[in-house]
Amino acid sequence: MTAKTLKIALAVSVALNLFAVAGGVTYVVNRDRIERKIEDQRRPGREGPLAEVLTDLDPAVRQRVRAALRESALAARPDFEAARAARREAIDVAGQPTLDAARVQTLLEQSRVAEMRGRTRLENGAVAVLGTLTPDERKALTPILQRKGDARRAIVHGERNDRQRDQSPSR
Repeated sequence: MTAKTLKIALAVSVALNLFAVAGGVTYVVNRDRIERKIEDQRRPGREGPLAEVLTDLDPAVRQRVRAALRESALAARPDFEAARAARREAIDVAGQPTLDAARVQTLLEQSRVAEMRGRTRLENGAVAVLGTLTPDERKALTPILQRKGDARRAIVHGERNDRQRDQSPSR
C-alpha cells in the first residue's frame, strides 16, 4: 500500500469512528427521555398527576373523589371533542387555496367557547368534590385546580422532594 492509500484509509477510519462515537453519545443522552416516553405510553390512563395527588388520601375517599372527577370529565368530554373538531375544521379551511378568514375566526371562536365550557364543567366538578372533603383532604387536592398537568406535576413532585429533603440526613 502506498502512503496516499494509507492516509485515505486512516481518514475514512477516523470519520467512521467519529460517526460511531457521535451516535453513541446521542443514544446515551436521549435514552432516558425515550424510556420515560415509552413508560408514559404504557401507563394506564389513571396514572399520572391525579393519581399522585390522590395517593395520600384514605382509600374510600380516593375512590369517591376519582368517581366524582371521572363523572365530571365524562360530562365535559363532548365539549372538548367539539372544540377539537372546530379547531380541525378551522385548520382545514385555512389550508384551502382561498382563505375564508371570517370562517376560520368563527371556527376558532367556537373552539374556544367549547373548550371553556368543558373547563367550566371540570372546574365546577372539582369544586363540588372539594366541598365534600375535610380541610386537610382539600389542601392535599388543591393541585387539581391547576390548569396544566405540568403545573400539577411540579407541585406534587416539589412537595414530595421537599419531604424527601427534610427526611434525608444533611451532609
